[in-house]
Amino acid sequence: MAGLVIGALARLITPGKQNLGIVATLALGLVGSLIGGLIAQFFGTGDIWELNVLGFVLAVVAAVLLIGVAEAIAGKNKRAVR
Repeated sequence: MAGLVIGALARLITPGKQNLGIVATLALGLVGSLIGGLIAQFFGTGDIWELNVLGFVLAVVAAVLLIGVAEAIAGKNKRAVR
């Protein structure tokens, strides 16, 4: 559930118009939350499934980066078709 919130928050933070659908954004939020949880666990702040501040911040950052990469890839594909 936190991954869905993280995806929505990452979409709000990401600048510019986004061409990704809401489902793709939420899926990237879930992946970002897993990445952030793993990094936070590596730093010893808790388990990957625990909600902690560092894990949440890292998850949002990871989701924003993933959305940016997905937008760049989608933009390249869209330009190539035209």
